[in-house]
Amino acid sequence: MVEVYDADAYLGDDAALKASERQVVAGNGYHLYLRSLQADIQVTVTIRIWPSEQQPPAEADGTTAVTLESETGLLVIRQPTYGPAGEMELPEPGVYEGYAWWTGRESTGAYYNDALARIGEDWTIEQIGQGWDDCPFEEIYTLDLHFVRPSEDVDEDD
Repeated sequence: MVEVYDADAYLGDDAALKASERQVVAGNGYHLYLRSLQADIQVTVTIRIWPSEQQPPAEADGTTAVTLESETGLLVIRQPTYGPAGEMELPEPGVYEGYAWWTGRESTGAYYNDALARIGEDWTIEQIGQGWDDCPFEEIYTLDLHFVRPSEDVDEDD
């Protein structure tokens, strides 16, 4: 699991988290969940900001439309088990729309399950780690976003 969210929207969303089990990528507008099929092999998350809407590439294994609002203009990329993995400053705060697309998810998940079945009781942590490093597939999630509009002012008294 990887999360992408506005720096001030750190509270999760159980409904969006559950939806990511079916959709691979799901969110609530402020918080996106990217669901891998494995927990130990490194994945790559790329966030690209474009001047206009981009279509996902034909070679993508899957795609979904996404909306992400960032009132601070700062996105946090986080893996729940390990904490923040990085941050990205957006060109300006506001609402971004586009597509999430991924490659290598199924093949990396299958490799992971096969490797788990081969691990013996006498394997060391280093051997297991080497097994993850030896994965011949690359699992990549890409967010291709474009700026839509500034965030709406919220009246604190409402």
